[in-house]
Amino acid sequence: MMNFLVKTLANAGALAVAVWLLDKITLTGDSTAKKAGTLLVVALIFGLVNVLVKPLVQLLSLPLLILTLGLFTLIVNALMLLLTSWLADKLDLSFHVEGFWTAVLGALIISIVSWALNVILPDRD
Repeated sequence: MMNFLVKTLANAGALAVAVWLLDKITLTGDSTAKKAGTLLVVALIFGLVNVLVKPLVQLLSLPLLILTLGLFTLIVNALMLLLTSWLADKLDLSFHVEGFWTAVLGALIISIVSWALNVILPDRD
């Protein structure tokens, strides 16, 4: 349970950095508390998308992953971010990613920040 909480917080932090750095990834809300709550829910959705959908997409794109020596993973991560944005919109959450290339750059930022936070944060279950 602790590991799940740490990973969700790391995702929320990584998403917050992407929102902060990129104008076309937006998070709106009336207050900081509302934005933080939305960010946590979006982080949960992002985590579920990465656990449930990403492995299937990676399996189906295995030839491209091999051909590009793993660089296609960035495209897969961008697609997961776009799916998260779409799901957030369907759930009436104020998180939006505008455009594919914004998602690619956002996925790169989220991957780097998530990795760094997971190195720093405790990982005990």
